[in-house]
Amino acid sequence: MERVNIALYLHSLQKHGTQRVAVNLCTHLIDRGYKVTLVTQYQLSNEFDTPQGVKRIISDIDDEEISNSRVRNFRRRFMKLRRIWQTEKPDVILSFIGFNNIMAILTSRFLSTKVIVAMRCDPDTELPNWRMRFAARFLYRFADRVLLQVDANRDFFPAAVARKAVVVKNPINLRFFRPCYKGEREKTIVSATRLHESKNHQLLIRAFAHITANHPDYQLIIYGEGEERDNLKVLIAKLKLDERVKLAGHVDNLEEVIYRAGIYVLCSNSEGMPNTLVEAMLLGLACVTTDCPGAGQSEIINHGVNGLLIPRNDIDKLVESLEYLITQPEAAERIGHAAHLLQNSYNPLIVYGEWERQILETKGL
Repeated sequence: MERVNIALYLHSLQKHGTQRVAVNLCTHLIDRGYKVTLVTQYQLSNEFDTPQGVKRIISDIDDEEISNSRVRNFRRRFMKLRRIWQTEKPDVILSFIGFNNIMAILTSRFLSTKVIVAMRCDPDTELPNWRMRFAARFLYRFADRVLLQVDANRDFFPAAVARKAVVVKNPINLRFFRPCYKGEREKTIVSATRLHESKNHQLLIRAFAHITANHPDYQLIIYGEGEERDNLKVLIAKLKLDERVKLAGHVDNLEEVIYRAGIYVLCSNSEGMPNTLVEAMLLGLACVTTDCPGAGQSEIINHGVNGLLIPRNDIDKLVESLEYLITQPEAAERIGHAAHLLQNSYNPLIVYGEWERQILETKGL
């Protein structure tokens, strides 16, 4: 049988959560014998490597094609993307995130290619204005399938779209599947997310400042890069935490550097199903996270059992949670061990198999 031809379409391969999902999925599909093409609008700095065997295509227009007319530039980008579909002839386009999903649907209209759109965040974040939300509600009905991270996001769509929606977990890299760490944990509080205002690292730094006097041997280490780095450095200096808080940047071996950490924290104001939280739980860390409306934290965390949920932007609850996990190491260990059981529902064979099944069913196989 001829190999199924799959094209994944997204903004770039920058080291963010959705891009990590796409790269992990590409690797699995190549290993399974599919033909895989990665189409990104841009090629930017600090990107994931394209998996071996995957063809990479940049869909943005060349510098000499750019004009002073935004309408003309959009039309050229639109036509270039459509020509890519016509040339590559994918059986299925799997697109990620709001604007890319809309473009995938529009540029593939009246071609034989099937289209799956994947929504990886809550609608208000992924579709940041009323025009995008209107377009998604209307246009997603022309997709062949809609993949969601959490079932609550189904309510955003009209019935014609909701009927096509399926909840599919994010595939997690196999490196995060390992036994719980045994032994004394490091006196570190860690977080690993893009340095963006929506991730609310400032709340974490301010909360850490409240506990430093009682716990002088603890450090806060934040992994990731982004536009908030300079603002966070200013806050760290203002709170005189230069020796206690480290902005560690991006690392390729996150599973190694956080494996022995004491506590993992995610303070986001908005999320879908946060990959880094899932990864930390799989490693057996005691985790504290905000309970974002329409997000997935409350679907995987049973408060007090396998993690701690706090309201968004609530510094008092965050300080209270950190104090609890630091001063009650037995409770922290119990919570971490319970979090580690999430490995059962994120079994790679099951999760990757579900993505593959959605692709094949959409293709009609």
